[in-house]
Amino acid sequence: MSAVQPIDLPVDAATERQLKRGARAETETAVKRTKKRLTSRGATIAALIIAILWTTPTFGLFISSFRPKEQVATTGWWTVFWNPGFTLDNYAAVLEAGNTQLTLAGAFFNSVAITVPATVFPLVIASLAAYAFAWIDFKGKNWMFIGVFALQIVPLQMALVPLLSLFSRGLNIGGVQIFDGLNAGGSYAQVWIAHTIFALPLAIFLLHNFVSEIPRELIEAARVDGAGHGQIFFRIVLPLTMPAIASFAIFQFLWVWNDLLVALVFADGRVAPMTKLLAEITGKYGQEWHLLTAGAFVSILVPLIVFFALQRFFVRGLLAGSTKG
Repeated sequence: MSAVQPIDLPVDAATERQLKRGARAETETAVKRTKKRLTSRGATIAALIIAILWTTPTFGLFISSFRPKEQVATTGWWTVFWNPGFTLDNYAAVLEAGNTQLTLAGAFFNSVAITVPATVFPLVIASLAAYAFAWIDFKGKNWMFIGVFALQIVPLQMALVPLLSLFSRGLNIGGVQIFDGLNAGGSYAQVWIAHTIFALPLAIFLLHNFVSEIPRELIEAARVDGAGHGQIFFRIVLPLTMPAIASFAIFQFLWVWNDLLVALVFADGRVAPMTKLLAEITGKYGQEWHLLTAGAFVSILVPLIVFFALQRFFVRGLLAGSTKG
């Protein structure tokens, strides 16, 4: 006795529209229920209070950057509401300030020259290493990954003296002189290398978590079609992990741009970034801190542009892996 085959009954256009409307309404209802569970009036009020407390000091710093030096030193920023007085002298002074070798305007370009490569280098290396740890079988892979993970707990300060000793002797890779040990303080290379080394453990660990979540069936299908590791990485893995890469790029960019410790140790002379010069122009005892108010807002222009430009990738990267389907 043959099995009865199911018959697909025809559905007219009106019925199909009703089914679509019903599915859409059901989806919208589920979304509303989810938003209701995740949000509340108390949480909104708490978020507003935190936002106000967080932005008030920044707003005060912004107001102080336009106030004359005498008013900054004698009155609080809130007095501007009943005793207004604004000037651009602080910004003019801070752009011309600096040491005999460098002004803040030059230090701004140094910060760009340091931060962009120090963000790109670890991301390139970490994305390749993350793919290798996730999808390539080789001897000692697990132990190597444990070692990379363990490097995250090593304090950055412990590596400063060994790196400084290494850089003082110069660096020669494959017969190419990266920099001369005697003139290492005037080279961007050692700052790039230091930031790349410090960023790699966390970058590899985070990107590995995203790369390993790619469905195995997708990778195997590519291998069946004859794709090699290079094609799989550039055509499948890299596009799928772009939100995670952009998220870490924002963190790394902000960390390097705002860094002072590595700059104090490895960036001297004409390659000093803004953070180092800002610490110098405030004076030995901080008596010129009114210049710092203007310099702070000059220094945050680029990070703000980067954050807002990559904001959608940043949110997608934070939410990646939180839901399925």
